This record gives sequence, structure tokens and C-alpha cells, in this order.
Amino acid sequence: MAKPALSDEVRPPRQGHVSREAQKGNPWGGASLLYCHNRMPNKGRIILYYVLQVAAGTEDRVEEQVRVVVENGLYDSCFHPMRRMKKKFGGEWKEIHEKLLPGYVFITSDCIQELYRELQNVPAFTRMLGKDREQFIPLPEHEVRWLERMIESPGQNMEVQLSRVSVSEDDMVTILSGPLKYMEGCVKKIDLHRRIAKVEVDFMNRKTVVHLGIEMVGKRIDSRKCQTY
Repeated sequence: MAKPALSDEVRPPRQGHVSREAQKGNPWGGASLLYCHNRMPNKGRIILYYVLQVAAGTEDRVEEQVRVVVENGLYDSCFHPMRRMKKKFGGEWKEIHEKLLPGYVFITSDCIQELYRELQNVPAFTRMLGKDREQFIPLPEHEVRWLERMIESPGQNMEVQLSRVSVSEDDMVTILSGPLKYMEGCVKKIDLHRRIAKVEVDFMNRKTVVHLGIEMVGKRIDSRKCQTY
């Protein structure tokens, strides 16, 4: 049967089921690897994360093309995580949505060689990180953990939520809730004036600083001070 044109309606990817066994012993509260079960009884599949490097600004287009061109059974999800941020417009704080890691798309699969062959037919596909000849290196487990913990939210919309923080009279910051609550050891700086937390994480075995949004509760801050961790 012929595949639909790229402009046709696309099918959403299948959602994986995280087993209780996969969550055991994980201090981040999410699975270090995503374990899925297909329709065959008593037959489990280990789903790994892989990273596609794409041109910045084409992430949505790449995902759409993957869903149209690639057989649905070769992958479980294809996404680029978003983040909620606070920005001031005309003296008023507004909530906006931005890409967490521009230029990167994540795809999960248990049959990477077959998937890679079909990805060659995706017009906007550039390259897969970690590919070495015929071997494909997935996202390391500890990197999967911070990614899953960041995007853990109701509805599974792959978006990093705002973290709520309180500020004492002497400008000491306490993280109350949100993704920063579980990443305090990675927080390098909190910019109260810009409502940004700078977090250092490992991404493809390299140190990377990502900016996450914060929402202040309680004391109103007008200073330009930053809290360094």
C-alpha cells in the first residue's frame, strides 16, 4: 500500500507502558529505560532512546515526516521536549513555551537498524548522534533519567513545567516543587530577575547548561541578584 503524502493527516506514535520493574531502584522516580509490552503475551521489549540532530527550527517538521514515512511499529515515540518559561512584556509576566534543546529530536525504538534504514527516506533527516558504522549508541541511562524526570507531567505532553520557588527576607531561595526539586545538585544559578534557573546536565556525554523557568511564590523580588548553588 502506498504511503500517504507528507501533507496528509499523520498518525500519532504509540505510547509505551512503563513497567513497575523498570522503575525499581531509580532515584529519579522514572524508568532509566522504557520497557514496553507489545500485543504478544509474555513478550517484553526494551525500548532505548536515540537522538536525531536536525536543523534548528525544523523539529516539528522532522517529527511529522517521521510519523508519515516510517512504519509505526519501528518506533514508540518521536518528540522534542518543550519548556515553560516566564518573560516580562510591558511590565507584566507572561508564560511562554520554548524548545528545551533546539536542533535535537528524540526517538525511542527497540529495532534501531530497521528504523535507521527508514529514516534515510525522511527528507528533513540529517544524522543520528552516536552512530558508528553499523553500531548505534543510545542515550546513556543517566541522561535518560534526567530527561524523563524533567518532562514528567500530567498528560505526558513532553514539556518541562515551571518550578515554584520561595525567597526569604535575605534573598535565600528554596525550591518548593517542579523539576528543579529533584535536580538541586545540578542547579548552578537561579536568576530571580529573569525567572531562570541554569541547570548543568550531561547530554550525549558532554556537559550542557539548560535554562528552566521558575515561578516565585511569596516575597516579591525587584532586585537583580542571582542565587548561586
